[in-house]
Amino acid sequence: MGDWLDSIQTRTNAQAKYDKNNTVGFYMKLNIHTDMDIIRWLWCQRSKQGAIKKLIWEEIARKDSGNSLS
Repeated sequence: MGDWLDSIQTRTNAQAKYDKNNTVGFYMKLNIHTDMDIIRWLWCQRSKQGAIKKLIWEEIARKDSGNSLS
């Protein structure tokens, strides 16, 4: 049983090291009274992170294409 727990701890430590070196997290606080439309939309998404990233990439592309016209 100890080997199994050691394996889980090793994997957890490796993931924590990877996350520290390669990722950043953001927190968003939504108000259930004023942001319910956003909350409902997010609830419907299979991947909340993927949906948010897609919208951000679309906005970046839109702004980049707008800047190239100047």
